[in-house]
Amino acid sequence: MTTLRAFTCDDLFKFNNINLDPLTETYGIPFYLQYLAHWPEYFIVAEAPGGELMGYIMGKAEGSVAREEWHGHVTALSVAPEFRRLGLAGKLMELLEEISERKGGFFVDLFVRVSNQVAVNMYKQLGYSVYRTVIEYYSASNGEPDEDAYDMRKALSRDTEKKSIIPLPHPVRPEDIE
Repeated sequence: MTTLRAFTCDDLFKFNNINLDPLTETYGIPFYLQYLAHWPEYFIVAEAPGGELMGYIMGKAEGSVAREEWHGHVTALSVAPEFRRLGLAGKLMELLEEISERKGGFFVDLFVRVSNQVAVNMYKQLGYSVYRTVIEYYSASNGEPDEDAYDMRKALSRDTEKKSIIPLPHPVRPEDIE
């Protein structure tokens, strides 16, 4: 049976099977530790019965309550290739959404590569919609051009009028994101 539990420091040494996927954004250890220290409730791992890590989600709470922009943000979501198509990503997203609801968020957002149509379609099935396109959000390291991202959002119950998901009519640049 799969266990969903809080991510621990020890997990940093066990999640290479997940992070080696070319579509998974990887970060330095200090970045993961920062999230673990500041937003531990948003850092969840799925573990197989034998102790192998199957996937994880890492996020945070951010924004302004006064401007109705307080929200949960998905920084990373990844499932190891051998554990995909089991509904793990959806379950991890559901947990992050529940945490964001409890913290009084108006919405949950995430960024995804425009070219990653499998992920875009999965997020749409989970109720997310494209709020805006962010030009050249992802840096390319192999001489190819930088890649655009979709900023996808899902309104939570606090956003009764669903204002947070009204799409912007034009793309933005990364420096224009608050």
